[in-house]
Amino acid sequence: MAKEASLYIGVDEKIKEEAEELYASFGITISEAVKMFLYKSLMVGGIPFDLIQPRYNEETEAAMQEVKDMMEGKIPSEHMTVDEFIKEMEK
Repeated sequence: MAKEASLYIGVDEKIKEEAEELYASFGITISEAVKMFLYKSLMVGGIPFDLIQPRYNEETEAAMQEVKDMMEGKIPSEHMTVDEFIKEMEK
């Protein structure tokens, strides 16, 4: 039998608890899930899922780009009060 090595992985406590509950629903421990991840990584020769940036709908992406452009001075920003902003959003 091969020698076992231990890993210490720091993770947010809430994430750990939620993951433990999830894996328990499959009848496995979080330790077994991590082992499965490592074995699968070796099988595929890398991380066993796509690493992608989250994508948003076109309207959100356009708004985010507009803010970036304002911050970089590419387009003028219009300063408005909260009341003016609310009225603008109601249109």
